[in-house]
Amino acid sequence: MPIVTSSYQAPPFYLFNGHMETIVPSITRKIEGLEYQRERIETPDDDFLDLDSIQRGNDKLLIISHGLEGNSGRHYVKGMAKLFSQNGWDVIAWNNRSCGGEMNRQRILYHHGASYDLRSVVDHAVNNFNYGQISLVGMSLGGGQTLRYLGQFEEFPIPEIVKNAMAISVPCSLKESVATLNWRSNYVYEKKFVQKLKGKIIEKAKQYPDIDITGINEMKSLQEFDDRYSGPLHGFKDAKGFYDYCEPYPFMKKVKTPTLILNAINDPLLTGECYPVEFAKKSEFIYLETPARGGHVGFLLPGNEFSYAELKALEFLSSAS
Repeated sequence: MPIVTSSYQAPPFYLFNGHMETIVPSITRKIEGLEYQRERIETPDDDFLDLDSIQRGNDKLLIISHGLEGNSGRHYVKGMAKLFSQNGWDVIAWNNRSCGGEMNRQRILYHHGASYDLRSVVDHAVNNFNYGQISLVGMSLGGGQTLRYLGQFEEFPIPEIVKNAMAISVPCSLKESVATLNWRSNYVYEKKFVQKLKGKIIEKAKQYPDIDITGINEMKSLQEFDDRYSGPLHGFKDAKGFYDYCEPYPFMKKVKTPTLILNAINDPLLTGECYPVEFAKKSEFIYLETPARGGHVGFLLPGNEFSYAELKALEFLSSAS
């Protein structure tokens, strides 16, 4: 597909670089007037997922997948949910395992490659409701899950009513994205992620006492954490094997569902093949938009309640034939 020329110009004047465009919305942005209904569904491996929904009997459904250590209450999820619900869509904002406010039952947590849980959410919607269209949107980690889900259609057929998708601030090249956390300028992001994940492992060890948490509070890097916990807990020797498995790129090449990737050039957590320009030029189904500004899941607009990413998602996903 042709590369999409972005119409996003700039955020409010006080967000003067990619870090400000990322951090300030995360701390200060509030989405008011949104009420979810929570539903818990069981997974095939005897675990559960918490789904937060807005259901008003519409014919179209948006399924939203959040980012690393996010949840359905994050500003970028609530903004998307509110905009779509105001424009004739039902919404399901699902929470990855351990992200809905209660620790999950199984030994595993969640990760970029957990498309099996997104599949459970889609299947639940298909089997229990009568929608004419389902569209998917994923932010950051949720974008990786979305691309993987769409690229697994040969092994796991996608329901015909899943018409299109969008991935926002998605680490198409996970290994390169993780490497950005080694940059001194990105210390604040790594510290936040590692601190939250360490807390979850400490809680998980209460369920599974054989999980060794000796010295966990001294861990500082995400790769160190993934070497010791994320990889082995999910069946891999170390972080490298874990990252290889979770890479979205191989699945992105197989996608046959119209999908828009929106990645800002100044996103502090993306680099290299996270901007798959040459691939998108040759792809029949992947659209790529790379505005100069936006940060990581930022894309704020001066004087607008909704972000550019949210408005773009409504435009793109509403265009399904």
